[in-house]
Amino acid sequence: MARPRIKDVARHAGVSEKTVSNVINDYAHVSDRTRTVVRASIEQLGYRVNLAGRHLRKGRTGIIALVVPELDIPYFAELARHVIREAEKCSLTVLIHQSGADRAHELAALAGFGSTFVDGIILSPLALTADDLRDRAGFPPTVLLGELLEEGADHVAIDNERAAREATRHLISLGRRTVLAVGGIDAPGLGTAEARTRGYRAALAEAGIAHDPAALVPVDSFRMPAGARAVARVLRDGVRFDALLCLNDQLALGALRTLYEHGVRVPEDVAVIGFDDVEGGRFSVPTLSTVAPDKAAVAKVAVQLLRRRIEEATDPDGGDPEGGDPEGADPEGARHGADPNAGRDGVVDGAGPGVQSPQDRIVAHRLVLRESTEGHEGR
Repeated sequence: MARPRIKDVARHAGVSEKTVSNVINDYAHVSDRTRTVVRASIEQLGYRVNLAGRHLRKGRTGIIALVVPELDIPYFAELARHVIREAEKCSLTVLIHQSGADRAHELAALAGFGSTFVDGIILSPLALTADDLRDRAGFPPTVLLGELLEEGADHVAIDNERAAREATRHLISLGRRTVLAVGGIDAPGLGTAEARTRGYRAALAEAGIAHDPAALVPVDSFRMPAGARAVARVLRDGVRFDALLCLNDQLALGALRTLYEHGVRVPEDVAVIGFDDVEGGRFSVPTLSTVAPDKAAVAKVAVQLLRRRIEEATDPDGGDPEGGDPEGADPEGARHGADPNAGRDGVVDGAGPGVQSPQDRIVAHRLVLRESTEGHEGR
């Protein structure tokens, strides 16, 4: 038996193919009665949208790539979950690639892996430079995550410098005067660690606390063992401190373990705060105070920006003429079916073609205060 097509659904429901297309794409201007009738026909006939045909007709594959440094870093794993969820709303499939923070791998990703099987890329670069990003002629549409390396690219991030300043201010407000920055980098640069270090130093300066270069505790990675080793080293060296700003939660969780093993009480002797609000920090003992980026918003904005760029690249005239997609694709209906809150909370204003300028989107963050700085929650 032949697979039912959109024209079969239209005939069964007694409506036009265009109306069926509008129902499939959740177009707003369809009556409830018509929507119910069409959906009943879709169910009875067993009709399924041919997404492959839809994408190929537009010169697309329906696949985007998410490229992150390390998948077993919880922040990136949690972010990937949100990106997949947002992509599914747009009928996109996500290919996840781990770059290992290696420049060659990041360049390969930026070039679309040497093929045309991805429509666009969401990339969290650690090794690329601004020069790497300037000449992207012929590359797939790309949205960058993290610190801004190139003003000509779409970009989504939190304000890392401001967030670190707020976290350090909180530690100082508790009466802590010797705050170490675990993972801090005393060098100019455009990376996330550099931005967070600038925010840390700014908060110290505001409080009239002299910056001691020894207060920046270097790490060889941003994983829990590195945090544990770094804090063990400063304890062994006899460095005095009453607070730790850890540049991610993995470092903070490792630090908590070392402090526990050395009989240092948290938060009574040392207050600890991290970054990223990963799940493990909600179950550590004590629970971990942290800077919480809105990971869901990062994913939403990134996917919408990328979707807009893909449409600009493959559909420069603004979509197929009415009724032009034999499998029911209705680009205009799909756009109208987008989030009604678009344009607020950092979401792209209009996911369709026509907006050419690169977007630099800063999404929200907040301080989450738990036992590692505040004592037992609820006191």
